[in-house]
Amino acid sequence: MVSVPDRRPFLFETHVELGAKIVPFGGWEMPLQYATGTVAEHLACRNDAVVFDVSHLGTVRCDGAGMFETLQNTLTNDLRKVEPGRAQYTHLLNDDGFVVDDIIVWWLGAEEFDVMPNASNTSGVLSALPGVDVTDERCVLAVQGPHARAKVADVDSRFADVGRFRVTRFDYRGVEVRVAGTGYTGEEGLEIAAPNEVADDLLRALVGAGITPAGLGARDTLRLEAALPLYGHELNLTSTTLEARLGWVLGWDKPAFRGRAAVEAERARGPRRLLTGVLADGRQPLRDGGEVFIDANSVGTLTSGNFSPVLERGIGLGLLSGEPEPATPVVVVLRGREIPASVTALPFVRKAR
Repeated sequence: MVSVPDRRPFLFETHVELGAKIVPFGGWEMPLQYATGTVAEHLACRNDAVVFDVSHLGTVRCDGAGMFETLQNTLTNDLRKVEPGRAQYTHLLNDDGFVVDDIIVWWLGAEEFDVMPNASNTSGVLSALPGVDVTDERCVLAVQGPHARAKVADVDSRFADVGRFRVTRFDYRGVEVRVAGTGYTGEEGLEIAAPNEVADDLLRALVGAGITPAGLGARDTLRLEAALPLYGHELNLTSTTLEARLGWVLGWDKPAFRGRAAVEAERARGPRRLLTGVLADGRQPLRDGGEVFIDANSVGTLTSGNFSPVLERGIGLGLLSGEPEPATPVVVVLRGREIPASVTALPFVRKAR
């Protein structure tokens, strides 16, 4: 069998020039880290501002009459909670109630939406929604951190004016850019969808404004500290929205969404597992696949794990049975090694004030 090479983002050469270490991710070749390393990039986001290239995420453009009703009857969240000019987090389920993808919807006009799936799930979203894949036409740059808005204002003040979970568009250097006050780090920030022809100029301007380039390594440790679920780990075709403690994205007040009957049955009997935080006693990183024991009884496995640069301890998320209380002692068995830890409240780290 001939292997298919990973796709390269439009800004691949720029990342190499900036000193990025490139790794395969979700069918793409993406920056893992730059010269300063993952921990430094992580702390720059917590304390200052960074920029990620997240162009590997998909964009499915859904425009036209009846599109509101189509999205409303397919995706889990209730679009009536928001309005044009807002973004909404939602799930796409299969008929059995399992998570096909978690998605951000940018609602731009009355019947105009940009649906943003995860890297490898664009085809699954296209099979469920009547949209057009425009992923290759634009780059998406995520500017995150407590000083993100102040620094991005030095590039264009209109970027900084986009509020949390707001969406807008405007002309930037002769082309339309679309901007949402969203992100995946637990910090304030925004995501900019810019046509390819201005993306290189925009990235260089952001870096020139003192915003640190950061890779997927820091993006993962940041989202883990913030207890944000990652598709393929906490969310997948064997896990549910309720197990991930994300019941607020289920639109019970609307008549339909895909998988509703299965989720109603799960709600009635209760989820069999729940997303739980685990904090190692020491610096040993926790990893996905580690089996979690309470009093020598296995209660589940970790779905994600790493080292927390802020807490300087190992942290992990797992789908565990029994709903153990915070501070409950556990042992994580990882590659034959026993790591003492305890259950902890989530998120592990709250955003900077």
